[in-house]
Amino acid sequence: MNIAVLGTGTVGRTLAGKLSELGHDVVIGTRDPEATLARTEADAMGNPPYAEWQADHPAVRLAPFAEAAASGELVINATGGGGSLDALSLAGAENLAGKVLLDVSNPLDFSQGFPPSLFVKDTDSLAEQIQRAVPAARVVKSLNTMTAAVMVDPARVGAGDHSVFVSGNDPEAKRTVVSLLEDLGHTDVIDLGDLPTARGVEMYLPLWLRMMGAVGTPFFNIKVVR
Repeated sequence: MNIAVLGTGTVGRTLAGKLSELGHDVVIGTRDPEATLARTEADAMGNPPYAEWQADHPAVRLAPFAEAAASGELVINATGGGGSLDALSLAGAENLAGKVLLDVSNPLDFSQGFPPSLFVKDTDSLAEQIQRAVPAARVVKSLNTMTAAVMVDPARVGAGDHSVFVSGNDPEAKRTVVSLLEDLGHTDVIDLGDLPTARGVEMYLPLWLRMMGAVGTPFFNIKVVR
């Protein structure tokens, strides 16, 4: 499958690398490829310069947001939540129309420091804002409840015996995402329902952050026992 991953941070790189390893044709989208490749210092999360990662993943192409989105049959929004709407605007509504748009971002607001708050919650979600911004896309929310390494390697935690959620209005789009999740190794996929159910998984992030501090690692996840 041709997949566009929007975002060059930890999540974008992790997903792009794994999906390429699984045999997909992957393009990463960024605002300015030349500027991205020219950076020589680690990013805010301590990741090495993108050019170093690119050298280790020659099959993954880097392109402007619009070119990446146009090339993808499935588009993954792996940008930081605060910049997602801007990035998708640059990607172009015409390049997203009719496509499955998997949103893995979170509406984290770091303006007051750490831990962050949420800039949207309760009566709306970032996923719903994205759907309103690109109404012809088929938005599905998933994977935002775990750290990037667990997204692509669920067996890293408890032999992979834990849960991942999907929310979306389009049943076919959700089936596409579920198939991708299964390819990544997820075995307990729970369909929460329509896109407004994404409010719940986004509001889980403050608890996730507190648990990370309490257990001393980001390598954990939810298991729904029933």
